[in-house]
Amino acid sequence: MTVGTQLQQVIASVQSAAASVKSFSLETQDQEAKKTFQQLAQTLDDAVVTLKGRQQYVEQQEPQYKQQ
Repeated sequence: MTVGTQLQQVIASVQSAAASVKSFSLETQDQEAKKTFQQLAQTLDDAVVTLKGRQQYVEQQEPQYKQQ
């Protein structure tokens, strides 16, 4: 498995986790839990941005990792 493929899988996993946490935030009535889920979702969204930046860097450095 290439680095590019691994990054792609990690990004998809983190995006999925963020979506789940956002769903939890919408479903809960507990305001403290809602706030916690929203903060966690923001952290995961930030991680996705960071990972996508790394993916772009890898693709620039190693053209074979670019998605076809």
